[in-house]
Amino acid sequence: MQRTLIILGLALVAAGLLWPWLTKLGFGRLPGDIRIEGENGGFYFPIVTCLVISVVLSILLWIFRR
Repeated sequence: MQRTLIILGLALVAAGLLWPWLTKLGFGRLPGDIRIEGENGGFYFPIVTCLVISVVLSILLWIFRR
């Protein structure tokens, strides 16, 4: 459990450090992400981005557990 938490923490730090470059690749603006903007504000739900991240993390965890 300790090892998993350490790896997860390092992955979050790496994602935070790489975020400026990841946004240039299009993460957060993929087709299928829901964006509603009105006069008084907006709503943004990156559903496709969440799905892509989930698939990538699932594959990585599967590889590390083998």
